[in-house]
Amino acid sequence: MSLTSSDYLEKIQAAISRVGTGQAGRVRQAAEILADSVRAGGVIQAFGCGHSEALAMEIAGRAGGLVPSNRIALRDVVLYGGEPLSVLQDPTVERRTDIAHRLYELAPVKPDDAFVIASNSGINGAVVEMALLVKERGHPLIAITSAEHSAGVDSRHPSGRKLGDIADVVLDNGAPKGDAALPLPGGGAVGAVSSITAALLAQQIVTEVVARLIDAGVTPPVYLSDNVPGGKEHNAAMEARYAGRIRRTA
Repeated sequence: MSLTSSDYLEKIQAAISRVGTGQAGRVRQAAEILADSVRAGGVIQAFGCGHSEALAMEIAGRAGGLVPSNRIALRDVVLYGGEPLSVLQDPTVERRTDIAHRLYELAPVKPDDAFVIASNSGINGAVVEMALLVKERGHPLIAITSAEHSAGVDSRHPSGRKLGDIADVVLDNGAPKGDAALPLPGGGAVGAVSSITAALLAQQIVTEVVARLIDAGVTPPVYLSDNVPGGKEHNAAMEARYAGRIRRTA
């Protein structure tokens, strides 16, 4: 059995090709939803637990990304909700349904906001409950998940539902069950997939959103890098338009 970086590159290139070209229609659907939200003055709210928070970081608050975007994270209950740090030290915290309600209450959410929620398995309590809450409150929802992994495991939410059952548009990150590409001789696997393919989907969506804003005659509110001349000033002026609506924390 071969376990080299070249083997991983071959696997991940194949996954990128499948994910990046195989669901163009759904990427366009997602972009239409998010562009409509931005045109209406809304903010894109992005949420993910564990490594899926990397998807939220791709959506919210990065160079080349949309300024009207906000990252919701489990640590918000500590940073903004006054909960003790021990809450986050619980390894099962992302399985709790109650924490989704607290996160939604603490977030600067408005009616025109749209949500992007990422979860490789799509089964844990916090993610599924957040998805249900988002839809109950009337927000459009884009899900990024692994179709294979989600289909192969049971939901941990009391309803028995999964993230992909709830969203308006579901994008498959192409990750295998267990999220690793190269099998090991004694069981298990190595070489994660979802972080790379979800980031690809996030940037494809953002690119399509910006194209739609330009087509509609709207100057796209896009971040420059703080590390280019004038970038910090540009970003500060853009962020001022959404004062109180977006958070930029570590």
